[in-house]
Amino acid sequence: MDPETVGLLGVFAAVAGLATAAGLALSGRRGRLSARLEELSGKAPRGDGPERPEAVAKIARAALPKLGKVIVPEDEGERNRLAARLVLAGLYNRQALQVFLGVKLSILIAALILGVGLMFSGAAPAATSIAVALGVFAAGMIGPSFWLDDRRKRRQMKLRRALPDAMDVLIICLEGGLSFQAGLKRVAEEIASAHPLLGGELRIVDREIQLGRSPGEALLHFAERTGLDEAASMATVVGQSERFGASLVKSLKAHSETLRERRKQTAEERAQKAATKILFPTLLCIFPAVFIILLAPAVIQTMAVLGGMGGGEPGGPPPPASVAAGR
Repeated sequence: MDPETVGLLGVFAAVAGLATAAGLALSGRRGRLSARLEELSGKAPRGDGPERPEAVAKIARAALPKLGKVIVPEDEGERNRLAARLVLAGLYNRQALQVFLGVKLSILIAALILGVGLMFSGAAPAATSIAVALGVFAAGMIGPSFWLDDRRKRRQMKLRRALPDAMDVLIICLEGGLSFQAGLKRVAEEIASAHPLLGGELRIVDREIQLGRSPGEALLHFAERTGLDEAASMATVVGQSERFGASLVKSLKAHSETLRERRKQTAEERAQKAATKILFPTLLCIFPAVFIILLAPAVIQTMAVLGGMGGGEPGGPPPPASVAAGR
């Protein structure tokens, strides 16, 4: 078998292996449609992930806050900014700041232990050990922050998607004669099956109203916890209705229509961006394989022709008859 054929077979095997691995990785994930249907039917798990063993959870709850206290920023402004980011990501626990910093510090310690272990055990050269340790160290420095921002964005997307539905149910309750607080409590109960995240936030708003805050202040606090402009505008509408005595139902109807129009525009914008985003995977994954399939035979034939046109070696085969006749 000539080297060109062996090379082509190797390229084909590599591409086929990558395609198979990508297919297996993607087939193991649940589709967005099936996950959405399970969420609406109430069959989706309410937790953020699979249940961890109780022993590991106890050790983590006990050790991570102690580690995090070591690197808690001394500047109060920096602590408040980090705490605000944790609140926007939905981490309301009192020890969330210490646990987050504890996770970051544990990754940095693991990077140090990994680098020293690889270096002194002889499993890898010193340069490789240092590179691996630096890579894990960099991941520990910036990885938790990226995870926090991603969690905040996904949480805001879920809340933004669910808010117009909650507004419609609230308007129906108000038109039926319920007060704003009673209607909000009913909405939190009814919408929890379809949108558990928003249902939990509305229950917090209801508790704050019961503790003495006005509905406008409780909704404004809800907007600060989530970072949603839609929630802030809703708090403004409710506050103005309380202050000036305007019709709350009409104001909420207009606000609900605005939210739905904004959600429609966002969906159209994302659909327009999809055509551009799919261009890069097409160029990087599909076109190279197509070029190999189309151009490889021509390249092999060209190399064979150029090799045959080279000068004859001593003792080599005689030239073709047509060439000899031309001479």
